[in-house]
Amino acid sequence: MSFAKLSLKGRALKLLAQREHSRLELQRKLAAHVEEGEDLDAILDALEQRGFISEERVVESVIHSKAGRYGTARLVQELRSKGLDDETVRAAGEQLRETELQRARELWRKRFGTPPATPQEHLKQMRFLASRGFGADIASKVVKGRGLEEDE
Repeated sequence: MSFAKLSLKGRALKLLAQREHSRLELQRKLAAHVEEGEDLDAILDALEQRGFISEERVVESVIHSKAGRYGTARLVQELRSKGLDDETVRAAGEQLRETELQRARELWRKRFGTPPATPQEHLKQMRFLASRGFGADIASKVVKGRGLEEDE
């Protein structure tokens, strides 16, 4: 059966089979396909009640797939864009902050591996980490080499 002929619930299940989606993401993706007599909110409510839509799994999925490449600020912004509630996003942010220095250090090692030799290189490395959502304090520690000790 082609995607075009699927019911609204079928479309939702197909999307959920591909990856975890938040309720807001599903709402946005399915809104254009609602036909007369279909109640998108009721379908999403039913999927949520049966455990097909889970904010916790969305958070786990985002953290698992992207935490190694992005800082806390970027990941928190992504979680907010998925329409997750503030408490869930706040808890995820706290969890991510605990490993931010370690994640920034690992990303820096993969990308650069050696301390900057010039002020321009220093700025380039700082900008790279900042563009990935790492805070200036974390980026500074990593680029200056103070974040290289494992006990921090």
